[in-house]
Amino acid sequence: MKINDSFKNKVGLGLDKVGAEKASAGKAAEKLQTDTKATENVTLSPMSAQLQSLEAKIAADNVFDAEKVAAIKLAIASGQFKVDSEKVADGLIETVKDLLNTKKS
Repeated sequence: MKINDSFKNKVGLGLDKVGAEKASAGKAAEKLQTDTKATENVTLSPMSAQLQSLEAKIAADNVFDAEKVAAIKLAIASGQFKVDSEKVADGLIETVKDLLNTKKS
């Protein structure tokens, strides 16, 4: 399994896509406004400001710990990375339990 920097681009939570969608929506809204000469006003709720704040915070935060990933890459490359099979098994069991409890609810 090869770990490379292309992973960073895939983990971005689709923020680039969201930004592109906002830009195209903004252009469409401008075109609509100039085409129809709309005189309507739009008022955004305080929730909108909170959402914008959260979006900015998410965009600024790293999705993963880059230093930890670099250390793991180095350990894998040097052959020093060891997998704790008990920890993996315990994690799988907990995941299955969570999934079973979710289906019952």
